[in-house]
Amino acid sequence: MASNGESPATDGAQGGMRIDPIQFEVVRSALTQVAEEMAAALRRSAYSTNVKTRQDFSCAFFDRDCRPISQAFTQPVHLGSFVELIPTSVKTYGAENLEPGDMLVVNNPFGGGSHLNDVTVFGPVHHNGELVGYVASLAHHVDVGGGAPASIGPFQEIFQEGVIIPPVKLVKRGEMNEDVFKLLLSQIRSKRVTTGDFRAQVAANTVGARRLVDLVEKYGIADFDQYVAAVVDYTDRRTRAEIADIPDGVYGTEGFLDYDGFSDKVVNLKVEITVEGESVFFDFDGCDAQRRAPVNSTKAMTFSACAYALRALMAPDMPVNDGFYRHIKMNAKPGTVVHAIHPAPVVGGWETQVRINDMLFKAFSTGMPEKVASSTKAMMAQAGFGIIDRENGEYHCNYEALAGGYGARATSDGPDAVQQHGQNTENAPVEEVESHFPMRVSRLSLIEDSEGPGKFRGGLGMRRDYHFPDDPATFTVLSDRDIQGPQGIFGGMAGRKAFYILNPDDPEQETNELTSKCVVELKPGDTVSFQTPGGGGYGPPIERDPEAVLKDVIGEKINHQRAKDLYGVVIDPDTNTIDHSATNESRQKLTSSRNEN
Repeated sequence: MASNGESPATDGAQGGMRIDPIQFEVVRSALTQVAEEMAAALRRSAYSTNVKTRQDFSCAFFDRDCRPISQAFTQPVHLGSFVELIPTSVKTYGAENLEPGDMLVVNNPFGGGSHLNDVTVFGPVHHNGELVGYVASLAHHVDVGGGAPASIGPFQEIFQEGVIIPPVKLVKRGEMNEDVFKLLLSQIRSKRVTTGDFRAQVAANTVGARRLVDLVEKYGIADFDQYVAAVVDYTDRRTRAEIADIPDGVYGTEGFLDYDGFSDKVVNLKVEITVEGESVFFDFDGCDAQRRAPVNSTKAMTFSACAYALRALMAPDMPVNDGFYRHIKMNAKPGTVVHAIHPAPVVGGWETQVRINDMLFKAFSTGMPEKVASSTKAMMAQAGFGIIDRENGEYHCNYEALAGGYGARATSDGPDAVQQHGQNTENAPVEEVESHFPMRVSRLSLIEDSEGPGKFRGGLGMRRDYHFPDDPATFTVLSDRDIQGPQGIFGGMAGRKAFYILNPDDPEQETNELTSKCVVELKPGDTVSFQTPGGGGYGPPIERDPEAVLKDVIGEKINHQRAKDLYGVVIDPDTNTIDHSATNESRQKLTSSRNEN
């Protein structure tokens, strides 16, 4: 409901009816529920673990002017790209060429999209021949062709990353366009799973269209439009009030990716945020030129980072629609790593987007320290593999983005082994992965001592070992953070960096440390260990409550020596009790040492 003294009651954005606040909330919730019901339908009917279990998808409703109106709370990072993708695609294809029951499919990174795996299916909604709006579903498909299974890897141009889909009709008047569908599937390894995921997107859109028609029939098209306008206006007022609460000023910071996959040069990023009154401007001037390497972000990805960071600073009950997005102003120079242009590779753009998120929170920390977190795992941590079934020849592909430590905040520790920021996906269960693929997850655990020490510590990273006992496989890694771990703030320390290791802990196999951007051919018996970073700490470690340190030691999250060396807490290893006298002395020494440095 309303906050900041605002009321949803309105005379209508276009001079229409007076809207009752209670009825307004009923309709607003109904619009949100349309997107949520689409998401439920997609998840229940999808085939791939990445979509049906990890929830790597998004759903939304747009009005007839292609403005975002409601969205499901699955993957926030996708939704910012919708803002440009839908209107651009409708303009490209021509709204006049879309009939009732049609749906377009598109994944063009340079037409408002992100990377090629993120494929959007959307279509118009009509009532009695009149256009109501559009419903859209985006899913990260486990493979879209290209140079490696899962379509991720160290590629140098977009054509190596998979099939590029301009807006084309996947569904014509309610029926699948089989010619287009067959053409798409011919480019893709995991045909059975991909078929199921595409049909799930179509089903989700069909559900959304039905629910919107139900609302129009209940209220009439004129009143429905007034309610939609009122929802957007309400969000506009709420957004302006929330931005006004951010202290005016210029917030700036710099960051980098460790390397691009083809050279050891860091990828430099820079942002300056200007907040003045009810406006906020994100300026990315000073970022590196785009690379012939998989680290480039599209304009839509970068916009998504800005939208997510700004939204995270606001009240949790505020709706997100065009009334929010219209206030985000951004400068990202074309041809840079934050606004790549054709034919740059963009498959790893989410790695850059994640780093931008951390930079934005770091920048805002100077004015709003109580609302930000220190650095998360600060990477998407993408892993994929492909195996050809010996019995039936089916090409199995799997993709997942692994969890890591979340950054600590002003009042709490970072959670262990969760997805970062707007990623919001789930971890793939071991049992499900093993039941679908001829491989084993030989180890899944938190990583002891991986937290970023602080008054509030960062979350622990996780280790996931993929073992391929019987079949050769291709394994792909597209990640980062194997040079420098996620940083802490306000005296907090960095989390442990990432590691990618071939055949760890096996004396009978050759052990090699892999890079964060690689494709490796595995023989039967090989294992790849993917170890994600811990989150950064918040505040000096010697200010941490000794009882919290003891709890972490007992829980085997940190060891006794680390408790003493970094937190200054001396714990008897035999009794697991705090030696308070020794702890006071230890902390005094650490304080003196810190002051000297």
